[in-house]
Amino acid sequence: MNVPENLRYTSDHEWILLEGDVATVGITDHAQEELTDVVFVELPDDGRSCDAGDPVAVVESVKAASDIYCPIAGEIVSGNTDLEADPSLVNTDPYGAGWIFKVRVKDVADVEAQMDADGYKGLIG
Repeated sequence: MNVPENLRYTSDHEWILLEGDVATVGITDHAQEELTDVVFVELPDDGRSCDAGDPVAVVESVKAASDIYCPIAGEIVSGNTDLEADPSLVNTDPYGAGWIFKVRVKDVADVEAQMDADGYKGLIG
């Protein structure tokens, strides 16, 4: 299972990469494996405010549709429009080209409060 050390993780299987005050968010390798083949991604609207835990996007696979939550409070700055043409990027490159959205965070400490790689590995066992 691929769990990069440089990311933070949520119990809802999202990963977070903080760069300045903008966090890139996607779903983990574990989550994409559970979903199987992703066929559609509904992206959040740019400029939308969100609180931690708000559902902001949807990933649909051949198996199920899953809400994607905003892991920290902030404002959506962009969705990954590449996923509209090729939603399978979530499966083939979940930590790279398969990112889902970016959010300008209200408090960067909220990102640091999320699980580190070891904590997430413990969660997924």
